Amino acid sequence: MLTFDEVGDALDDIAEQFPKALFRGLNGGVNLLEDAVEDPDFPDGEMYIMGEFCDDCLGKYINLHYGSFAALAKKEDWTEEDWSDELWTTLSHELTHHMEGLSGLHGLDDRDAEELAEFREEYRRRERIGKRPEDGADC
Repeated sequence: MLTFDEVGDALDDIAEQFPKALFRGLNGGVNLLEDAVEDPDFPDGEMYIMGEFCDDCLGKYINLHYGSFAALAKKEDWTEEDWSDELWTTLSHELTHHMEGLSGLHGLDDRDAEELAEFREEYRRRERIGKRPEDGADC
């Protein structure tokens, strides 16, 4: 399990791999926060929000949630490479939201909403199937 400081160092190294132009207009920078943010539409510990692009009265910034990464890392027994991959993927995703926002586009927002709706429906379907009497589960 990587510590908060180790993840912060890794995130700094990863951010340096991206072109500086992608950070233009991101006046609040990239922040690593200690919290875990659970998706409220799922039972506790089932789904976490890894990062978010924010555009509000404080400016434009990206928050990555160390606690969310740590919860999944523990659950899935991540290696250091897994941490790096997930950090890179999440930062890349949030930077794409930033760039689309600057361009007035919202394709990634739309795709995120569609994929999340599909994931939620699949989760609910599995929950219903898992509770059928013929599967040996209690109703």
